[in-house]
Amino acid sequence: MTSFQSKRLDSILTIAAGAFLAFGFWSSKYENSQSLQTTFYVLCYLTGGYSGLLASIQSLKKRQIDVDLLMLLAALGAAYIGAPLEGGMLLFLFSLSNTLQSYALERSRKAIHSLMKLRPASVLCKINEDFVDTPVEKVTLGAVALLRPGDRIALDGEVVQGAGEIDESSLTGEPLPVSKTPGSAVFAGTINQTSSLHYKVTRLSSDSTLARIVHLVEKAQSEKAATESFLERAERYYAGIIIAATLALITIPPLILSKDFDDSFYRAMTVMVVASPCALIVSTPATILAAIAGAARRGVLFKGGKHLERLGTIDTIALDKTGTLTSGKMLLKQAIPFHQEMIRSDLIQIAAAIETNSEHPIARAIENEATHLQLPRLSSEDFNAIPGKGAIARVGTERYLIGSPSYYHSLGGQLAPFQNAYVTEALDRGETTLIVAKLDTQNVEAVGFLSVADTLRPGAARFIRNLNKIGIKRCIMLTGDSEQAANMIAKEIGIDEVQANLLPEDKLRAIKTLNQSGNVAMVGDGINDAPALAAAKVSIAMGAAGTEVAIETADIVSMSSQFEQLESAFKTARQTRNILFQNLGFALAVIALLATLALFGNLGLTTGVIGHEGSTVAVCLNALRLLRQPAAI
Repeated sequence: MTSFQSKRLDSILTIAAGAFLAFGFWSSKYENSQSLQTTFYVLCYLTGGYSGLLASIQSLKKRQIDVDLLMLLAALGAAYIGAPLEGGMLLFLFSLSNTLQSYALERSRKAIHSLMKLRPASVLCKINEDFVDTPVEKVTLGAVALLRPGDRIALDGEVVQGAGEIDESSLTGEPLPVSKTPGSAVFAGTINQTSSLHYKVTRLSSDSTLARIVHLVEKAQSEKAATESFLERAERYYAGIIIAATLALITIPPLILSKDFDDSFYRAMTVMVVASPCALIVSTPATILAAIAGAARRGVLFKGGKHLERLGTIDTIALDKTGTLTSGKMLLKQAIPFHQEMIRSDLIQIAAAIETNSEHPIARAIENEATHLQLPRLSSEDFNAIPGKGAIARVGTERYLIGSPSYYHSLGGQLAPFQNAYVTEALDRGETTLIVAKLDTQNVEAVGFLSVADTLRPGAARFIRNLNKIGIKRCIMLTGDSEQAANMIAKEIGIDEVQANLLPEDKLRAIKTLNQSGNVAMVGDGINDAPALAAAKVSIAMGAAGTEVAIETADIVSMSSQFEQLESAFKTARQTRNILFQNLGFALAVIALLATLALFGNLGLTTGVIGHEGSTVAVCLNALRLLRQPAAI
């Protein structure tokens, strides 16, 4: 039976158990319905206890005792002493909690394989002077491949002919295309934006950067499995103690104290019922499921109860910059004309006219500003893009250049000290700088200066402040961007610790180091964040900007990129933890009280069942508070 079929069967059996339980209770209201009641309760036991029976058999084969076996014995004991409704309810609730908890885990492995969809299945490989569409599995090292504008790269390689710009945002998370010239490395899964390139294959598909990231994610995920062992051991010990105590209560009083066997069995079954951890078992899924449902209404998806609990214990948070703290969209920050006869809007008009023909993110930032100011659009001619450097076009009767200061200098242009000061100050702020210059046959003259930068997401600073209020001891920015750009963003939103210029492997190492001294949550969005997300105690993906693998790898997903949702996640986690402690403490106290009264007092089965089921209802009602908006931090 496949995993999907098994999950579907569990769901059907759980629904059936609930229906048979309800029919059994309903039929008890009518006279002469004993046989009908018995039929419904037997069907409830069979459907509700099926999965638990299979799990118990598997545990017994390993010489282990778990809660599944205890629940079955408690239900059978309840039926033996004439309380099949309580036993059926026990099995139904136990089956329901297991079904719901397992549902969130079904897509964990599928997500990793979906990452490889970023890599094309074939590549245009050079064979006898012609480029032939070839499956990536048949491409050998050293083969030369053709990369056209708009193509996604199939294999890691090195440019051997041509120049262009590659969008590596799916791999690095950074918004700006990277200039590629002969000798530059290119990576599988990234996209060529401009000119045609020839590149030499340097890694086979199984050894590409993309494949290595997949391997890192799988390895980091496997390191989490051992964290559940303590809870499993605790369940087995508890079940074993209750079973041993029940057997002792059945046999010792008649054999040693000459007590009546029927009375001893009745008392033992009463203890078995009141000590069965129904409230304990229901309290955790009831609390977790109510919290998950309430969070989902607010746009936050928790992929399991353990992630919700862990988030409430976090004392360190690491955040990616681009696409997480920032939008990943460039914004024009400065436009300063150098000529007195030129005003700011004139400079923006000229720059926008040149960039009309470009798809570069910087070009879009300039065009967006021109649109925002409602400036008339100027036409341009003879556009020529110089990858990684800038662009040249004719606007009106003049030829203009827009490009990096280094490109301007390479053409013989010089900047005055006050003009250089603008460039230096912008670079210190982590902004990208551009020079707009007029070209003629003899010289090049700067007419203005532009700077662009990534935009900070609304609410980022408030989010950081609120994290401090709930006791987060450390807040670290992890980014592949430059140190200058990272420090400027960190200063603006109040982050004191920054690690910049990081590759995916570096982010993974940083998270592992942080794990040694605290409970770490990682917030990210890109493929480059996936290994670090998998290694963190809790991982959170920003949904709107997140790639599929980041979202599937993460334990928690913000369905939008609004920080209000992340605040809600932390509030929900802390409130859940508090209510969970309340429920567990209350359930244990009730079990201890009822078991004591059953052993040393005159607690009857009816009173015991009322107290036992009453505690279950109480913890469920307490858990339902989590469906409301979480309390303020």
